[in-house]
Order: sequence, then C-alpha cells, then structure tokens
Amino acid sequence: MSHMARRALAQGSDWAESAAVKPYFRQVCPMHLPVRDQLKYWGIGFVILAVTLWFLGDVLLPFILGAAIAYFLDPIADRLEAAGTSRAVATAIITVCALLIFVLMALLVIPTLVRQTGQLINAAPELSRNLQGFLSTRFPEMMADDGVIHDTLQQIGQFVRERGGQFLQTALSSAASLLNVVLLFVIVPVVSVYLLLDWDNMVARVDELLPREHVDTIRGLARDIDHVLSSFVRGMGTVSLILGVYYAVALMLVGLQFGLVVGVIAGVLTFIPYVGAIVGGVLAIGLALFQFWGDWIWILAVWAIFQSGQFIEGNFLTPKLVGDSVGLHPVWLLLAMSVFGTLFGFVGLLVAVPVAAAIGVIARFLVTRYKASRLYRGGPDETDTADERSA
Repeated sequence: MSHMARRALAQGSDWAESAAVKPYFRQVCPMHLPVRDQLKYWGIGFVILAVTLWFLGDVLLPFILGAAIAYFLDPIADRLEAAGTSRAVATAIITVCALLIFVLMALLVIPTLVRQTGQLINAAPELSRNLQGFLSTRFPEMMADDGVIHDTLQQIGQFVRERGGQFLQTALSSAASLLNVVLLFVIVPVVSVYLLLDWDNMVARVDELLPREHVDTIRGLARDIDHVLSSFVRGMGTVSLILGVYYAVALMLVGLQFGLVVGVIAGVLTFIPYVGAIVGGVLAIGLALFQFWGDWIWILAVWAIFQSGQFIEGNFLTPKLVGDSVGLHPVWLLLAMSVFGTLFGFVGLLVAVPVAAAIGVIARFLVTRYKASRLYRGGPDETDTADERSA
C-alpha cells in the first residue's frame, strides 16, 4: 500500500475493544452530528444504493466484479511493492499470472466441468430410479406405487432433468452471446487492472473528501469494515479455493463419477460456513453409494476425503487465513445474501457481503456509543465529559 493511502487509513483514532473486531475499538469517537441527521444521511445513502442496484444492476455487474477482483488482489500487489517493485510492475506481474491461470483453466478444467455437469443432470432420473429400487427392496411399504415417497422421487428426478438441462442450456447460450463475452472477458479484466493499479491513490483521494469534523470516526469505521472484509472475503476465498481443488482432485483419484463437479460445488459453497461441507459431503457420499455399492472401501474413502477436508479447514486453514472471529456471523451472512440475492439477483449476492460487514461494524459502533451515553449509564455522556475536559 502506498505511503499516502497507509497514512490516510492509519490516522483514525483507536476505539473501545470489541469481542468481534478487536483491533480498533479502544476509544469512542465523538460525533457532533445529531443522531436524527446521521440516520437521515445513512438512510439516503442506503436508498440510493438500492435504487442504483435495482435499475443498473446488469450494467454495474462487470464493474462490481472488477472492483471485487482488485480488492482481493491488492495485498499481493502491496507485497510485491514491499519487495521493491513499482505498482505498475506489480500489477503487470499479477495480470500475466492471472492470464496464464485462466488459459490453463479454459483448456483443462472448464470443458471437463461443463461435460460432467451435463452428464450429472442427465443422470439424475436414473439415480432417482436406482434410489427407488433400493428403497423398494428395503422398505416395500413406503415405496408403493401410490405412495408419497415414490411420487416425490419421480418428480424430483424429472424436475432436475428438465430444469437443470434448461438452466445449463440457457447459461451456455447466454455465455456465448457477444454482449456477455464482452462484459466478462474484456470489461472485467480491464476494470480490474485499472482499479488494482490505482487502488491506493483512490483510497487517498476518498480520504481527502471526508468531512474533517468526523474524519477520525469515518476512518475508524472504514478500517474495521476493511478488517472484516479482508479477513472474511480474502480468507474464505482462499479456503474455498484450496478445499475445492482438494475435493475435486481427491474425488477424481478415487474414481468417483462427477468428482470435479462435486469438488467445485463443495469449494464454492465453503464460502458460506457449514454449507459447503454439508452439501458437498451429502452429494459425494450419495453418488458413492450408487457407484460403489457393496465395495465399502471406496465409500469410506469418499467419506474420509470430506472428513479430512473438514479437519484441515477447522484446524489449519480457517484459523490461519480467516481468524477465530471476524465479526460476520454465518446467520447474518446467510440473511444478507438471501435478501440481496432475491432483490437484486447475482449483483445482490456480490454486494451482500460488504454491505453485511458494513452494517455489522456500524451496529457495533452504535452499541458502543449507546453504552457510553446518558440513556444507558444514567449520567452525563462520556463523550460530553471528555469534550468538557478538553475545553
């Protein structure tokens, strides 16, 4: 990070220590703006954000993706700068490496992933019939032709085949359209490169525009939000990538059909705590039961792959890359992603995590202010007393 940006972020005052976000809460920063005006301005900002996402979500998608990629890669550029390279050289190195990785994925991974996904969708009815046969043998009363379970399994298999095939066809045709190709393969990389190159300068310029009376408080809030985002997004993104590669390679090595698809699904869903392990484990073990029925060694091998993955994640990856607590509760994250995803689609999913982090940090700040207020303590505000002493 450049000296200007580092100085801008480092000048914020420390706050009262919080159990969820420890580094910055040591002193409550006074804000002389009335609470009613603060709520009004925050409300106006939220309405502007919601209206912008509602009407311009599709247009903003490549720019939001580019900003997310630049934010994710900024620490790597900072480390290269610390090693003696310029920001331009660091950005060029990262761009070349990313291009090589993308080419390798396009040649080796993506075609196999698309093929296995289509095969899994087409095999869903057969898997449903096999499950019906297994349950009919073990539980004949439950699987009568007019039974609820029998009809439900048939409907599930038919639904997955019809909707899954339709989704895959739509996704492929959409990705093949000229507009989406331009957005995803031209605009996003260009935006990412330019934002990564000028990231620290943009942070410094934004800092210059902050109202001077509240600059310390806003800097402190921004540092806490950055702490939560960097710990969670970058940390969980790295954890998801490592586990996704591990699951995919390990499942393919034991010979599980659709192992690459299952590994990718488990890795992507690992970003949401507990969901990746549950969905990926159930899917992998279910497929293993159909494929290796009677050969329990390979079924246990699939189970061991997910158990070892969870052990590595819980004891090494998450504590090292994410930390024990970043102030972003899984339930709060799921709620934010559900609400924003429903309202604004894929763009909403992208902005859900930073918005959830910002709301969480601001809520903790308001709680700290409340506990220092006359309403909570029954006496004069601590901040008012501090102002009187300084006067």
